[in-house]
Order: sequence, then C-alpha cells, then structure tokens
Amino acid sequence: MNEENEKREERLAALEALLFIHGEPLPFGKIEKLLGIPTEEVGPLVGGYSQELAAAKRGLALIVDKEKVQLVTKPKFHSIIQSFVKEQMSEDLTPASVETLAIIAYFGPISRARIEYQRGVNSIFILRNLLLRGLIERFPDPEHPQSFLYQPSFDLLKHLGISKKEDLPEYDKFKSLLTQFENTPQ
Repeated sequence: MNEENEKREERLAALEALLFIHGEPLPFGKIEKLLGIPTEEVGPLVGGYSQELAAAKRGLALIVDKEKVQLVTKPKFHSIIQSFVKEQMSEDLTPASVETLAIIAYFGPISRARIEYQRGVNSIFILRNLLLRGLIERFPDPEHPQSFLYQPSFDLLKHLGISKKEDLPEYDKFKSLLTQFENTPQ
C-alpha cells in the first residue's frame, strides 16, 4: 500500500472512531478541526467512508445532512434493533444508568461532556437509554449550538414524588460538593 492510501485509510479510521464515540450528528467543521485536515477534504472523506460502508454489506451507514454527518444502523436491521431496545427497556436500570441519572437529576441541566467528566467514561449509550425510557430530556445548549443539555424529565420527578429537583434528598449538599469539585485545580 502506498503512502497516500495509508494516509487515507488512517483518516477513514479516525473518522469512524469520531463518529462512533460522538453518537450524534457531527459538523464537518469539527471533523476538519479534530482530524487536522483541510475543509475541502472533509466532504470526500465522508463520501468515501459512506461508500465503503455500503459496499462492505455492514450494519452501519452514514446520514449526511448539509454540513453534518452521523453514523447510524441500516434500516434493514430495524426489527433487530427494536427487539434489543424493547429488551433493554424491560430490564432494571444498571448501576451505571442510576449513577448517570443521579448526576443529571442533581446537576442538570448538564452537558454530556460534564457527565462524562464526572463519571470518567463515555455515556452516550446510557443517555440514549435514559432518553428512551423518558427519565431524562435533552435540549440544545444555547451556548454551544452543536451540543445538548440533559435534565430530569417531568415523568422522573413525578415518579419520585417530587415537584422540582431541589426537593431531592440532600440536594443543597450535593450541589455544594459539585461546585467544590469543579473549582478544585486538577
């Protein structure tokens, strides 16, 4: 394999990793910045990856909308995915889900980045699960238009028997601990 092909393969692998870990539409500008490639190379890179996914008969595909791209499952696997999601919804929350839900309940609205910083691990799949269960809601972050903020849903508050998150047990104590943690130099 020549040097140019190796470089292209490396970029495709990096794009795949970014799209997988991000889990939501990723703007071309962010891809350009993170991969350190010129603007004019982002579109062909995304197009090339999309073609490779289609040709390889894999379970993944790309959705490209204007200047954003997202890694998704192919529609033909809808029934398998739907069965998996139904099964997940019927199971109890995992300890990681409860931890994430507590962070959102006490400290929301909160960004995914802050949740992951608090937990120390990627949380996209847990957030998706909590959203599907209706326990949390998300809305665009007014300060960062490409990101979302997460907060407890009305249904969660209703289920817990409280009218606002400030009614959670020891709310002031935990809010204070978070403020201390975030103000401590790392």
